[in-house]
Amino acid sequence: MTSNSHSHDHDHGACDSESAGFATDAARLQALVTDGVHRVGPHEGPFSLHVLGIGKAGTNIVEAMVRAHQEDPNGIPLHALAIDIGDEELRKLEAAGTDKATVRTTELPVLSSVDFFAGLRRYREFLKAEFPRYYWNPNYEPWLPNDMEMPSPGDHFHRAVSKGLYGVDYYTGGVTAEALDDFANEVVQSEQTPLVVIVFSIAGGTGSGIVPELARHLSNIRLGRRQLVLGIGVLPCDGDPDELSDGRTFIAINELDCLIDGEKNAGVVTVWGDLYRNAFTAGFFAVPQCGVYDKTGGNLEETHQIIDRGIADFVLRDGGLHVYETIKALNWMNVPADAWHPATRGDHTDRWITLLSVGLEADDPLPTREIVPEAQVPYAEVRGFGVEAEALKATADTLQRDVAPRVGPNVLSFDSAAGSAVTTIIPQLSKRDLALFGPARSAYDGLGWEDKLLRHAWLLDVGVLLCEPSTRFEGVGGECLLGCACWVVVPYAAIRGEDPVAVS
Repeated sequence: MTSNSHSHDHDHGACDSESAGFATDAARLQALVTDGVHRVGPHEGPFSLHVLGIGKAGTNIVEAMVRAHQEDPNGIPLHALAIDIGDEELRKLEAAGTDKATVRTTELPVLSSVDFFAGLRRYREFLKAEFPRYYWNPNYEPWLPNDMEMPSPGDHFHRAVSKGLYGVDYYTGGVTAEALDDFANEVVQSEQTPLVVIVFSIAGGTGSGIVPELARHLSNIRLGRRQLVLGIGVLPCDGDPDELSDGRTFIAINELDCLIDGEKNAGVVTVWGDLYRNAFTAGFFAVPQCGVYDKTGGNLEETHQIIDRGIADFVLRDGGLHVYETIKALNWMNVPADAWHPATRGDHTDRWITLLSVGLEADDPLPTREIVPEAQVPYAEVRGFGVEAEALKATADTLQRDVAPRVGPNVLSFDSAAGSAVTTIIPQLSKRDLALFGPARSAYDGLGWEDKLLRHAWLLDVGVLLCEPSTRFEGVGGECLLGCACWVVVPYAAIRGEDPVAVS
């Protein structure tokens, strides 16, 4: 099999104007197939990888990357940081050991109830230091009830609690602030082009609860939005414990939606300022698990291990080539033809989700059941590593039958000395295209108010319950927790993922 991992013949200068024939959306999509506009050229790379894992899932993915990196004598330079509450997963990562990568673990301390709430009551000071124009709210109160009992390390931490533990530690100059300083310095000082990746579970309490703030502190503040920062969130699985189906995924996805979708994010920034701009400057990948879960016959632990290794393999393979080319393709699709320039970084729309399927072989069922049948898929790509062309064609045919992309599937084949693998990439999906979104919304609707509060994270510190309607402005989202006018300029129907009600 002939590898085409670094070859493309198009001239980047030809992409700078509509005269190249890419003036329409269809032509621009087709250029990914016919012209390989997202392929790495001789002027791009080499790359360094800087991966930050949050929570149990994020830490386990970092561990998989470290182990895979050990086996590649010529691998991409790797710098890794894992942050979790409790040390069980962190100790496993430390035991993996490496002399080829920079690896740091940081255990977020669990405070006593007294110290925790003392820190939460200082949040106005923290935010004023970070945002000089922050409105000093005279009604400010911690977002959690004062009689709440603190969990112990190893217990489940609700997203609202994880956010608070991270915030108090970070703003008081604790271990997470120090770790982020060191991590950012590695990025800035890299002699290669740095690729920054933040990995976590979308359904988890720690990872998804901490990531909106942590990504802002890293990307928007320390890195000044200059570097490519990619989010990778692992989607829930059919075999997950029942408590993970309690509506938290609806909130987590909505927080990401209002963070990454340019139009919704502008409605947050309008009220709360530029530091709330989307921190994921490279885009966001959502990783499905159900196809692998089916493949393992319902073995959840094995599913997680395969997913972890699959993410590590895709990100590390060929010196970061494949993750970079996927990021490049997303930017190509997001920048309008009349605004295109190679240095332009396009804003994401409400179709910000890239479904990245890993851990499957050519003859395994694809995870297309995780997309609703009515989804309109603009483009799809199949990347095969050490797989015969006929098998890749069968995968592409299945993808075409199941999701019918407007363009593609584009099939790319690469040599591999590290075993065979197939990765499918379906970009530009909206949250409503995910089959889990509707059931997650229904589960959320069945919660009481305090349970909803515990499962929120982003914007709680400024007094906003994102997924509830505004108590002051009709038709927009963001219930105010503080008896004032906290809100976001985002239609409530858009947060719900419902069509707006027509006004007669």
